Amino acid sequence: MLSVYMRSIQFAFVGLFLLGATNLSAEDWQQFRGPTGQGISECQNVPTKWSPSENVVWTFNDPGKGWSSPVIQNDRVYMTTAVPLGEEKVSSESKDSRKVEIPYSLKAICLNAKTGDLLWSTQVGEVPAEASSHPKNSHASGTPIVTEDRLYVHFGIYGTAALDLDGNLIWQRAIKFKPVHGCGGSPIVYKDVLIFNCDGGDHAFVMALDKATGEDRWKTDRSVDAKLKFSFSTPLVINTDQGDTLVSPASDAVYGYDPNTGKEKWHVRYPKKWSIVPRPVYAGGLVLICTGYVGKAELLAIRPGGSGDVTDTHVAWRDEKFVPFNPSPLVVNNMIFTVSDDGIACCRQLSDGEIIWKKRLGGNYSASPFLSEGKIYFLSEDGVCTIIQAADEFEEVATNEIEERTLASIVPLNDGLLLRTASTLYRID
Repeated sequence: MLSVYMRSIQFAFVGLFLLGATNLSAEDWQQFRGPTGQGISECQNVPTKWSPSENVVWTFNDPGKGWSSPVIQNDRVYMTTAVPLGEEKVSSESKDSRKVEIPYSLKAICLNAKTGDLLWSTQVGEVPAEASSHPKNSHASGTPIVTEDRLYVHFGIYGTAALDLDGNLIWQRAIKFKPVHGCGGSPIVYKDVLIFNCDGGDHAFVMALDKATGEDRWKTDRSVDAKLKFSFSTPLVINTDQGDTLVSPASDAVYGYDPNTGKEKWHVRYPKKWSIVPRPVYAGGLVLICTGYVGKAELLAIRPGGSGDVTDTHVAWRDEKFVPFNPSPLVVNNMIFTVSDDGIACCRQLSDGEIIWKKRLGGNYSASPFLSEGKIYFLSEDGVCTIIQAADEFEEVATNEIEERTLASIVPLNDGLLLRTASTLYRID
């Protein structure tokens, strides 16, 4: 069995190959869930102890709000935020959504990673007044992507753009569909395209843009007609014996596409499951998918491959116990680690889904966990981070509290980490 560290190296290599990235340091965290897109960090000496007054190197007061994670490259931190243009007023629309009564400016921001100083801020789009969003969503929920020479930001229907690393706009696009509870999900870069899911209430599709120009490269409608079409997941490119496959979860089904053309290869159905959020994970020849609402979420282990509807032939196992609606899974040494939205951490065997252990952490969870040097970091919505050993027995390493609302996933650094709250970005060393 590979050690945790060696397996993390293996996953990182695969992730860098798929992204086409080069000359990256262990500290570079260029997209949602890091180099592999699966929450695996090669960083060393990531802190295990902090508080609002302890081990905080700098803070940046966010002028707006957003639940996207920051990304980092070459000692620069990039993030997105939605800045209210006036005094914010929020009116209730329903128990699941709200309306804002002022517009928001959508911005990309760059900070000095060592000092927290603002280097530049660029407006990319604007959210009109009376736009709706879920109380746990924001108008800046999609995590940006930074490459060697570009920053890509995605605000759903309110703007997708490429900037150079000095904050100058290269191109800007608007993609039309009707979001429900706001926009969500992060883009990915594959070869020369930028890919993202567009699962709206009226129209559900996945799309690729030329990353140099922003022009359409391909657009593919979902083939399963879900009654409730809206979802918020981030796709993942995997490499199998059948070549590269874009794994893209949506309402009622997860799809495998050719990322070069958008042609559907296969899909697996999970009827009446919508508002899918967690990002897929690929390990041990299995794709892991957490389905969404209503009722209990399910965890599906799928053997990628086949053609068309492979629900009856390619689902290795499924389980609905302690499965998250929002936090993504994490796989270490053939064990699946999850935390449910209501705070139950769980360790399963990858091969058959059998539960090895479960432990109530307390609190509610939306952020996705990450692994560093054999330790897993779980961050609650109340700012409590529980750190455990990635092992077949539950062992708590530390618990830390930042005392602010937190839905964005933590970004690990060498000798540090970035933690985003509702109002502040913290660098902790």
